[in-house]
Amino acid sequence: MNVIVNVVLAVQMLTALGMIGLILIQHGKGADMGAAFGSGSSGSLFGASGSANFLSRTTAVLAAVFFVATLALAYFGNARPAGSGSVLDTPAAVAPAAGAPASDAAIAPAAPASGAAQIPTK
Repeated sequence: MNVIVNVVLAVQMLTALGMIGLILIQHGKGADMGAAFGSGSSGSLFGASGSANFLSRTTAVLAAVFFVATLALAYFGNARPAGSGSVLDTPAAVAPAAGAPASDAAIAPAAPASGAAQIPTK
């Protein structure tokens, strides 16, 4: 199952990179307006109208694959073995301090790690 998760993760990363590249290649809505006034930048690699269809359809396919991969990763991430229950059902394990007796009644709270205890009060 770990191999499946790695394959789905690789597919998701490749589709994300592909979508980023395709979205950056596409022309915005304002690019056609500039071409109408003689900007001269209407020529593209796929022709005047072929680029919009090819790039937008490929982006839509990659977005669908990305969405399916995200759902699969969410499913595999939440999959637990049967009978494991909740994390809240298990009691917390308390380890005794080094050199201290192992009795539950004699456990002292630890000093705070930050310098908050060293601030003088008025």
